[in-house]
Amino acid sequence: MKIEILCTGDEILSGKTTNTNYSYMARQLVENGFDVCWGTTVGDDRQSLVDAFQQASARANVVIVNGGLGPTVDDLSQEVAATAAGVELVLHEEWYNRIAAWYQSRGRKRPQNNTKQAMLPAGAEFIDNPIGTACGFAVDIGTARFFFTPGVPREMFRMMDEQVVPKLKKMRGGDIVTRVKRFHTFGIGESRADQMLNGVEDMVDGNRVKLGFQSHYPQLETKLTARGDSGEELDRMLAPLETAVRERLGNFIVCEDDHSIESNIHDHLSMINGSIVVAEMHSAGEIATRLLTTVDDPKRVKPGIVSLDLLEIEAYVGSRPNRHGLPDLEYAADVAEKLREKTAATHALVVLVNLVVTDEIEQGAGDVFIGISDGAKTKTRLARLPGSHRWIRAGASELGLDCLRRFLAGQPVNEKIDFEQH
Repeated sequence: MKIEILCTGDEILSGKTTNTNYSYMARQLVENGFDVCWGTTVGDDRQSLVDAFQQASARANVVIVNGGLGPTVDDLSQEVAATAAGVELVLHEEWYNRIAAWYQSRGRKRPQNNTKQAMLPAGAEFIDNPIGTACGFAVDIGTARFFFTPGVPREMFRMMDEQVVPKLKKMRGGDIVTRVKRFHTFGIGESRADQMLNGVEDMVDGNRVKLGFQSHYPQLETKLTARGDSGEELDRMLAPLETAVRERLGNFIVCEDDHSIESNIHDHLSMINGSIVVAEMHSAGEIATRLLTTVDDPKRVKPGIVSLDLLEIEAYVGSRPNRHGLPDLEYAADVAEKLREKTAATHALVVLVNLVVTDEIEQGAGDVFIGISDGAKTKTRLARLPGSHRWIRAGASELGLDCLRRFLAGQPVNEKIDFEQH
């Protein structure tokens, strides 16, 4: 079964809106054993849409169209689908009544143009939208089956998960068991990871496992995608590969599957009933924010400090003045120790950044000074990260969290990463 995803909208075509809907749809399809062969983006133009629908129908068995089901003049999916299928638009009375009830339940008058959302191509299969006013539908155009979904993400998510994917499985005539194992790493790029994992796919015969990478700085996602006849078969197939990936990527793995580096840190702290306090500079509070959004107990993250000024950090922590007016490793260690004592946290993380300009890096660089203390021991880390201020901020925040993760796990915090100047 060859599938095409066709996304509509001038805002998508122009780049004003990032097309996260495509990513979600493609991921859901692939993880359920389907092959996505084409991805197309088309603006809100009738003839362009007609041409795109006809081209897709000639090469794909299934086309999933996203967007264009709203009530406004630039929402054209129903109209163009009817034209391409050679049928008339007809009123779907059940959905028309649903729209009216939806507005009435909210004490609002239904706009006249919402009637447009209940007009479907004659003979189309209705696909319910339990949380919005744009219904989905399916219709044959040429030899392909077209599924139309709303552009509102949460509405599309429900429709894909609960209706479109099950319908596709029924069309396929038999279930294919799939499994995606994810490893999230920090500190290595795609090319290095590819070399480190050379030959892993070949550990299973028949091309039944595919190794893939997705870079989203500062992390890299490594995926093992497998297909088989049963979950037990996939467990046996993937077990040695997962072991090989863990051994080869080693300490660079920050978490697996749906876990995060923050949840990893909280798991370690929970086991010892520990707490963390953070002082951060040039990070816009990203480290504390990320820790707070995953915490199981708010008291586990103690109030720290976010500042661009070392004098403010000194005043808050009560550390010694820095004679150079610039951070250094000794200073980062002292701040970590004093901050932990001040807040009675079991652990303190300090991430200080000094933005610099170098001849080698046109955009500049940042020296990152990290201090971590648990009262019994203190570890430090220095790294120079090249790039823009935004790039440095993201890298420094991730480096700080990774050093804390390593510290809690008993791993070395000074292991060099690909993103720093060596």
